[in-house]
Amino acid sequence: MPTLILVRHGRSTANTDGLLAGRTPGVALDGHGQRQAAGLPDRLRDIPLAAAVSSPLRRCQETLAPLAAARPELSVHTEERITECDYGDWSGRKLAELNDEPLMTTVQGHPSAAAFPGGESLRAMQARAVDAVRAWNSRIEAEHGADAVYLMCSHGDIIKSIVADALGMHLDLFQRISVSPCSATALTYTRLRPFVLRLGDTGELASLAPPEKTGEQGAAASAGEGDATVGGSA
Repeated sequence: MPTLILVRHGRSTANTDGLLAGRTPGVALDGHGQRQAAGLPDRLRDIPLAAAVSSPLRRCQETLAPLAAARPELSVHTEERITECDYGDWSGRKLAELNDEPLMTTVQGHPSAAAFPGGESLRAMQARAVDAVRAWNSRIEAEHGADAVYLMCSHGDIIKSIVADALGMHLDLFQRISVSPCSATALTYTRLRPFVLRLGDTGELASLAPPEKTGEQGAAASAGEGDATVGGSA
């Protein structure tokens, strides 16, 4: 199946101000975040992208804008299921204040039991995000082939929850994963399991480009298990 590059949006004004933005409207990239987004086309220059998929929120749309401008042929889609978690009554509040909320202990230590007042649970957030990835994997493969690479621009908790699913980790462990603004996380899905190729990478991405297949490489790719280990079961 295809390779997915998950890009967290660039640094936002809410990140700078220490706010839990959630779905608060109007949250944009700050100056540093704009520079991060401007560098994305160069980081991805060697990767043939089949499509780009974005959260509907402004900070993600702004992150992808330079890439879309540099590649006018690239189809850009909006996907509601990878929007930010609905933090409900917590949205827009300072993180320093939220640290004193009893629920924050659950969010950090037992997130599968956490549901935000007036919002959604972290379990529901992960379920919709993973469903979106699975659906887009199938669509991209059907339209562009199994070796295709595509990109999703989303949010920190969304990306962490997708990575946890790919690693076979319980959601209660997803706070151990860290993805910084405008970092890239790459996953490839095979018939048996996903593989995490990059996690929170802020550097070059050229090695994620699909290899040109020779006869031997093509056979290995068809097997889908190039990373099998000696002495371990598949």
